[in-house]
Amino acid sequence: MSLADGFLPVTMEEVKELGLEQLDFVYVTGDAYVDHPSFGAAIITRVLQANGYSVGVIAQPDWKEDSSISVLGRPRLGFLVSSGNMDSMVNHYYVSKKHRETDAYTPGGRPYKRPDHATVVYGNLIRRTYRDIPIIIGGIEASLRRMAHYDYWSDSFKRSILLDSQADILSYGMGEKSIVAIADALNSGLSVKDLSFIPGTVYKTKDISGIYDYELLPSYDEMTADKKRYAKSFKIQHDNTDPFNGRTLIEPYPNGVYVVQNVPQPPLSMQEMDDVYALPYTRTYHPSYEKAGGVPAISEIKFSLISNRGCFGGCNFCALTFHQGRIIQARSHESILSEAKEIIRDKDFKGYIHDVGGPTANFRRPACQKQLKNGVCKHRQCLCPKPCPNLEADHSDYLALLRKLRALPGVKKVFIRSGIRFDYLLLDKDDTFFRELVAHHISGQLKVAPEHICDSVLAKMGKPANAVYEAFTDKYRRLNQKLGKNQFLVPYLMSSHPGSTLKDAVRLAEYLRDTGYNPEQVQDFYPTPSTMSTVMYYTGIDPQTMKPVYVCKNPHEKAMQRALIQYRNPRNYNLVLEALKAAGREDLIGFSRKCLIKPRKNSSSGSSRKRNNKQRTSHTKKNGG
Repeated sequence: MSLADGFLPVTMEEVKELGLEQLDFVYVTGDAYVDHPSFGAAIITRVLQANGYSVGVIAQPDWKEDSSISVLGRPRLGFLVSSGNMDSMVNHYYVSKKHRETDAYTPGGRPYKRPDHATVVYGNLIRRTYRDIPIIIGGIEASLRRMAHYDYWSDSFKRSILLDSQADILSYGMGEKSIVAIADALNSGLSVKDLSFIPGTVYKTKDISGIYDYELLPSYDEMTADKKRYAKSFKIQHDNTDPFNGRTLIEPYPNGVYVVQNVPQPPLSMQEMDDVYALPYTRTYHPSYEKAGGVPAISEIKFSLISNRGCFGGCNFCALTFHQGRIIQARSHESILSEAKEIIRDKDFKGYIHDVGGPTANFRRPACQKQLKNGVCKHRQCLCPKPCPNLEADHSDYLALLRKLRALPGVKKVFIRSGIRFDYLLLDKDDTFFRELVAHHISGQLKVAPEHICDSVLAKMGKPANAVYEAFTDKYRRLNQKLGKNQFLVPYLMSSHPGSTLKDAVRLAEYLRDTGYNPEQVQDFYPTPSTMSTVMYYTGIDPQTMKPVYVCKNPHEKAMQRALIQYRNPRNYNLVLEALKAAGREDLIGFSRKCLIKPRKNSSSGSSRKRNNKQRTSHTKKNGG
């Protein structure tokens, strides 16, 4: 295969076409090769290239075949390994642990093109082939499994992924600064075993005598034996995710091994963010995938713009604190407008920019000025349970950016589809952004994430009280009326989150009855690595208070909680009936408007079943099911 225009080499023939005998780095990824800045592999490889290093890409190697890892030869400085844009287990499995039928990050959407625990498998594959080569792991899977962690899919407590993958060093977080520091150190002749000084990295050692100002975490053996010790450890880790006030963390393992986490890399400045997004991405998938139908994931991001990183929202079920951090990093207007003009020139562009945002679209600035000097507060969140008095809610910069994008020739509409933090929106005393959001940036439906309506559950989620969401919905409705719009809210709801009992699920169903909302989708709580909620799920303890928390683990009760949110669906009738009886809420079984379901007689005769089915169909139509 001859070198594809603009792409990095994927074969030895292409390496030689560049006039090279050996690459500096080979990047191994569980995703297809997509050279777009929404893909971590694209950013890291382009950043290395911009710093003078040659890089090739092995995408989705056949992990059952050792030779698949040597198609680009032995790199001069090392292998870089990532599972891809998602944790491979989340990529593979539903929360039910059933395998997903498709993979948006694979050509043609085909599943089974990467192994479970891909980073570990790829690392061991490389180590079998090149026993002494430096292996650097990174990406979301490595980042969130950097210390000992609970693995939901095997229902086990696992060691740091650094140990299981046989890698030498782990780059966590977004990694632009740390990967260049690693490359420069290796290029200078330093051994990978000596790279113990780079922020944003994790390494293993048997000698910690030269480390100062660190916090010693409970040992792996202690945490395995006592879940409380793990809850305590996680709280310490959570309080040290900031580059300004975080400390070095050390986790002991058997046989005198220590896993050492250095403080996070500093946040990128606006100029550094601009530089990253100005690199020469081809902005699409490798042409070799064309016959397979391309890579489906590109459709979601091809006409979208990333404007920021980081999130100070503090949701307990989200891993952003551990990966991107709480300090907002933003691109300049000029950088984003330049990319928008590039999008407009695309032959497939129809005039619609699909999104302008990031983890939280309306966060374009740090929560307060002190964060860039002193870091984020260790023992309180910016928004929950109550907004911090120092929080500065200001949408003026984001509003100015959106106005500039709307004014570009060829742009018909600019949508906002990444999350809007509604509590932050309400705190802004100037309603201009809210009005223009409703007037210009919604495609008929605005998706928001209240997640639940019971304040006790919301507290465990790290979400604002339900009264805040109610105030938002009221204001949203009034603005739509004032502007002559007929736009709806689509609230994301979650079942079975730690702290949610069956009675709480019934209360949520009653709320849906009263509001008339009939959710098409429900997210059952998914315990992913390195979230506060996952630690609650595993330990039954809230790490922030060290007090017990109710956890729904029984699959049947989880099914009942989920069914209650979609109680109008006839297929959920039996589960809803059982749930209402178990919760002592048989008052909601009847014919009044307040009832969730009607009673019915069980019968084994075919005629009775037909009669009941007709009754259910009629009931469903009346209730919007």
